[in-house]
Amino acid sequence: MSQNRLFTAYKPSGISCNKFLYDIKKRYGVKKVGYSGTLDVFASGNLIIAFGQYAKLFRFLKKSPKRYEATLWLGANSDSLDVERIQSVDEIEAFDIDNIREVTKSLTGILTYVPPKFSAKKIDGKRAYELARANKDVVLKEITTEVFLLEIKSYNHPFVVFRADVSEGGYIRSIGEMLSQKLGVSGALKSLERLSEGEFFYDNERELNPLDYLSVSENFYLKDKSDILLGRKLEKTDFKFQEHKEYFLKIDNYLSIVKIGDEVEYILNRIELC
Repeated sequence: MSQNRLFTAYKPSGISCNKFLYDIKKRYGVKKVGYSGTLDVFASGNLIIAFGQYAKLFRFLKKSPKRYEATLWLGANSDSLDVERIQSVDEIEAFDIDNIREVTKSLTGILTYVPPKFSAKKIDGKRAYELARANKDVVLKEITTEVFLLEIKSYNHPFVVFRADVSEGGYIRSIGEMLSQKLGVSGALKSLERLSEGEFFYDNERELNPLDYLSVSENFYLKDKSDILLGRKLEKTDFKFQEHKEYFLKIDNYLSIVKIGDEVEYILNRIELC
């Protein structure tokens, strides 16, 4: 019987993704479990979980845009840009909400910025947050994020609640920092919730069919299907579609992913479907 399973879980605030994954393993009685898209300890929300071979599919899933709702605490000073390391709080005058909404317009589209030093980015094999917590120098390269939507939901001074739809790899803490800076004050996230990732959203850990969420197109092998099941060499002329890109194939109760170029390359083969 297959141990493969794909679903979305809800990580609560105050627990690391690794600890949450340990709890998932214990609850379901499984050993091989993976997740996609790290959430900070203080953050909550949507976490894509895969058991068994399905953990190999993460990079092929449609996970963008990612939607978040966050509360920004204007005047809060934090080197981690969130409530985990608040150092001080400045008293500031209230803003007109229309002014805040006007500022958000400049934060949509393509943004280039340096990620928070308290992030999971790796520097010489170590996580940036590990170096930052050890008071070591953290030098990160600029990254690019596309912000599809940035919407102010409410403002109850000094707290601004906003919703953001961003491309994969975007840092909402940095967006909060940029919003604060444009208002001329410091700021840190008081809360952060991931609402969805592409079409993935929390639904009581309902089991999902990975074929419904793949980012690659389906192709069809025109010869003996046992060629693929046995991992034999394939010719691109034996496929219905021959454009140079990656495709998924459903052969009996198995999923394979191949890359068609001048030759055909197996990316994944014989992932058992549930």
